[in-house]
Amino acid sequence: MAEASSVNAGSDCEEKGPEELSQESARSGTIISRVKLFDTMVDTFLQKLVAAGSFQRFTDCYKHFYELQPEMTQRIHDKFVTQLQTSIQEEISEIKAEGNLEAVLIALDAIVEESKDRKEPAWRPSGIPEKDLRSAMAPYLLQQRDALQRRVQKQEAENRQLADAVLAGRRQLEELQLQAQARQQAWQALHREQKELLAVLKEPE
Repeated sequence: MAEASSVNAGSDCEEKGPEELSQESARSGTIISRVKLFDTMVDTFLQKLVAAGSFQRFTDCYKHFYELQPEMTQRIHDKFVTQLQTSIQEEISEIKAEGNLEAVLIALDAIVEESKDRKEPAWRPSGIPEKDLRSAMAPYLLQQRDALQRRVQKQEAENRQLADAVLAGRRQLEELQLQAQARQQAWQALHREQKELLAVLKEPE
């Protein structure tokens, strides 16, 4: 069946979901990295998504087509599930890359590890919501600003390349036009010379 063939990549996560990993980590005293927890959560989500879109439910929606073409229905479902998983994984990878999520989660793990040996009090709200909001949101907003600036710079570079290509194409077209005009003028001059030569040859002695 489709659901059995499409979740092999997450087989290690079938036995332990993110909640089980967190509880096991708390009991053993070890730290499960947030990156691993995030990946496990994504795998678990994909497994539940595939289960929700099982072949049985798919055929229930397309009973008549399934009765006429059962093998074709199976292939369509398999392809649909595969493309859906791939699309979701690509979207998540893009979000992780844009937000530098993996580095942020690793930094959070490091902060938690370092805080174990600290004796000073942990951070507490200042009592001024605006100040607390600014301190919490400023790094994120700065990161988003940097990401937008990189996109703008990339787009500007692409625009410059396109403009250069257009200018180069125009110059090449102008050169071709000049070459065509020069050839036309040379042909016309040759034609005149031929006419003059023929006229000379035809003159009576």
